[in-house]
Order: sequence, then structure tokens, then C-alpha cells
Amino acid sequence: MHPQPNSPPAGRWRAHRHLLQFVVSGLALVQTGPTAAVNLADAYADAKRNDPVLSAAQAGYQARRQLVPQARAGLLPRLNLSGSTSKNKRSFPVPPMLDVNPASPTFGQVVDIPDQIYNEHVWQVQLNQPIVNLSAWHDLRSAASTVAAAESGLKATDQDLIVRVVRSYLNVLRAKDRLEASQAQETAVKRQLEQVQQRFEVGLVAITDVLEAQAAYDNSAVARIQADGDLHVFFEILETVSGTHYESLDRISDSLPIVNPNPQDEEQWVATALETNHNILAAKAQLQAANRTLAARRAGHWPTIDGAVTHNRFATGGPSFLGDKIETTTYALTFNLPIYQGGFTHAKAKEARYLAEQARQELLNQQLTVTRDTRNLFAAVATDVVRVGARLKAIASSQSALEATETGYEVGTRNIVDVLLAQQRLYASQFDYADSRYNYVTDLMLLKQAAGGLAETDLMEVNQFTDATNPVTRGKPLLSQ
Repeated sequence: MHPQPNSPPAGRWRAHRHLLQFVVSGLALVQTGPTAAVNLADAYADAKRNDPVLSAAQAGYQARRQLVPQARAGLLPRLNLSGSTSKNKRSFPVPPMLDVNPASPTFGQVVDIPDQIYNEHVWQVQLNQPIVNLSAWHDLRSAASTVAAAESGLKATDQDLIVRVVRSYLNVLRAKDRLEASQAQETAVKRQLEQVQQRFEVGLVAITDVLEAQAAYDNSAVARIQADGDLHVFFEILETVSGTHYESLDRISDSLPIVNPNPQDEEQWVATALETNHNILAAKAQLQAANRTLAARRAGHWPTIDGAVTHNRFATGGPSFLGDKIETTTYALTFNLPIYQGGFTHAKAKEARYLAEQARQELLNQQLTVTRDTRNLFAAVATDVVRVGARLKAIASSQSALEATETGYEVGTRNIVDVLLAQQRLYASQFDYADSRYNYVTDLMLLKQAAGGLAETDLMEVNQFTDATNPVTRGKPLLSQ
């Protein structure tokens, strides 16, 4: 069989097929390649979109906003339209009567009175306007305070989301540092175990050194396994907040500045917190709402005055003394003084008084709690600054101590236990240094939150010091390895 005139040669087809396979393979490599690491700002953006706690708070705030128009309705006009229609039948169960109408064809005859069947229509439009209603006025003011409390609560939830994202993000980095320290310690102890075994084989050390090294190696393996599991747990916790799956995160670089809180005045931080903390502002607004509700319930004993305009239209198909169509318009003022309502008004006022006292005590509790937390967090941040510097020096000291201990072991003045403990102190000091930096960031965020000034810009400032060159990867679970 000869090829068709317009068909390409077989070699060209093979070249095209190879090119197509190359392109498909390249696309598959792009799709299955490693994803870019996520930084702190990315995780926060995901959390703002997906966090159910924030979404619930936003929905709750929008619901609270409707309290104002609901309360305002008690002071605005009300217009009602009503109507009815009916079909009527009128019967006359009386004896027959003599027709005395000369124009009637049955004049002079005895006739029966027939039943009357007709329709009637009634329409009514009524306009009511409260003129004096102190209870409704105080209810409106109470609703406005409740909305203000909900707004402060929403802002507190916004700040809490920042703290939750930062804390969850840093916990992943902390777990990775612990895992790396455990892996490094396991590797070092394993190497030490191999050296001790060689020394034992040539008779330089006793069997106790081998056993001590083996026990240390087993313990380091357990620590590494636990740290690996913790890393996966903290990844899941972060993903619960952000609603997004992550495979890797950017670390916090060593260039992150560790400085004292500004201003460096504890009393100024406390004063600011008492003025701008959103939980305190919400509690103040709730107390104001409770006091206004109390005023509204007490006003239930006072009279109300309403104005009303009513227009009626009556149409009938039957006999009526006033005619078949009647329209009336009525203007009225209504005075109402509740004298006794079975004790209901008094009970509602008493309930409102206790609720106002509850709100007052809750505000006091918030003020005391925020004052305590602000002082503690201010001290914690100042301590973190000193601790970071001290732990950085501890790394160098532990390294020197390990080298001296290893030298002493070589010459026989130190034993294997001393070496293993020195190694453990070195890796512990390295982790403690990283841990102190994470604690500093978290405590600083909490301090700003307590003072009511925490904002997205604070998170973005930390995000400037994320390092994408050395990401934290999730890895595979132990059961899959």
C-alpha cells in the first residue's frame, strides 16, 4: 500500500509524537512539582477567607445591627390596611301580607315577602403615630448600645484571628526546630555509640559505656519520633484555622529584630489597654445597653399617647338607612396609662435591674483581667528580649563545653555520660534559642491585643522577616515512610 500524497512521512510522525510526549511530560512535571512555601501573610489571608469563627462573628454582628431598626419601629408611624367582604341573606318569616302598592302588578293581592340576598364590602385604612412613648425611646438607645458592643466584639475577634494564625504558624516552626534538634542529637549519639563500640572491642572502655550510649541513642530515637508526630499535629492545627492545606512554610529569619516594647512604660500600656481594649469597650457598651433597658422597663409605668387617623368605606347591596355606600374619616388621640398589669411591668423592671448589675460586674472583671494580662505580657516581652540574647550566648557556651568534654573523654578524665549530657545540652540550647524567639513574637502580639492596638500591619511587619530559602516541610507520616 502506498501512502497518500498529502500524508507526512513516518519519520515526521515519530518526531511529532516525541515532541508531544515531551510537552505532556513537561506539563505533568509542572503540575506535580513542589508547591511554593507559604508565608505568614498567606496563611492569614487564607484564614480571613475560611475561618468559621470569624465568619460566625461577622454574621452575628450583622444580626445585631438589625436591633436598631427594630427598636426604631416603635417610634415610627404604622399604616394598616384591612378589608372584608360578605354575602348576606335576609329572610322574613312572617305571614303573607296584602300588597298595597297601586303600581305593583299584584296590587290588592296577598303576597309573600321574598328573601333578600346581597353583598357587603368593608375597607379600612389606619395610620398610627406614637407621640409619647418613653419605653420605646429607651429601647432604641439600648439597641444602639448593643450594636456598639457587637462591633467591639467583632473587632476583638479580628484581633484574636491574628493571634491564632501567628501562634499556629509559629508552633509549626517550633515543632520543626524540635524535630531537627532531635534528628541532630540522634545522629550525634549514634556516631558516639559507634565510636564507643569500637573502643569496647579493643578493650579501651567498659561495657557500661556501651550500654549508656545505647540507652541515650534509644531515647533520642523516641524523641525524634515524638517530634515528627508533633510536626504533623501542628500543621493540622494551622490548617484548621486557615482552612487550607499546606506542604511547606517559610521560616522566620535570624534578622528578626528582638527589641523591648514601645513605649517602655508599663503603666502607659495599662492605661491604653483600659481605654482601647475591645473586650472592655464591649463590656462598657453592654453596661450602657443594660442601663437603658432598665430605663425602658421602668418607663412601662408611664402613660403613652398615640395619634391615629382612620378611614372607613362601607358598601352594601342591601337596604341601609344611611345608603349603600358610606365613607368616614376619624382623627383620634389615644391616652393609655397602665395601672396594673398583674405585676408584669414591675417584674420586668426588676429583671432589668439585676441584668444591669451583672453587666457592671462583668465590666469590672474585664478591667481587672486586662490590667493583669497587660502587666504580665509587658514583663514577658521584656523578659523574652533578655532571654533571646542569653540563649544565643548559651549556644556558644554549650558548644565549647561539648568540645572540652569530648577532649576530656579522649584523655580519660571524663566518661561517656558526660559527653552525652554535653551533647544534649547543646541541642537543647539551640532549640531553646529558637523557642525564645517564637515566644517573643507571640507575647508581643498578645501585648498589643491586650492594649487594643493589634492590627494586620503588626503581622505584616513580622512577615517581612520570613525566609523562603529554607522552608519547613510537612514530610510524610511515619506509617507511610
